[in-house]
Amino acid sequence: MKSLAYAAVFLGFSIQLTAQSFTNLDRSPLDISYARPERMADPDIRIIYSRPQLKGRAVEDLVPNGKIWRTGANETTEITFFKTVMIEGRRIEAGTYTLYSIPGNRSWTIILNSKRNTWGAYAYDEQLDIGRFEAKVEVNENPVEAFSIAFDRNETGYILFFGWGETLVSLPIKS
Repeated sequence: MKSLAYAAVFLGFSIQLTAQSFTNLDRSPLDISYARPERMADPDIRIIYSRPQLKGRAVEDLVPNGKIWRTGANETTEITFFKTVMIEGRRIEAGTYTLYSIPGNRSWTIILNSKRNTWGAYAYDEQLDIGRFEAKVEVNENPVEAFSIAFDRNETGYILFFGWGETLVSLPIKS
């Protein structure tokens, strides 16, 4: 009888120890976007970012115009160039950078910064900027609930797209 009681207690503890609570999962899940010359090729560019959701809110309320934004949620978005690229005539060496943005009505300022492994835009230091670039803003005909980043291949390299709500931001990158 005593051993049965011990077994019941042990079973109770083991169930308690192995049971997991997944109630506080990240509401802005991590995602990765690649720029590749073809589907099975090694990537030229990789972006790691988190995807905030609109949930009935307006993009402008979540990321106000003129304010620095981490270009996603949670940790600051990171962009890795696996080879040297050109953006607006400026040479960007292969490497990993943080990617910030400053939203605007007609264009967004896209910022590459050398300080890595940061959360949000709280540790942003303008003195560590690698470059600032102007990206075109258009109305997205197909609104996007979750902030999304994608690449399209073109004749000179890629176009980097940010989509959220009815906002579509594009920045050409020459590879």
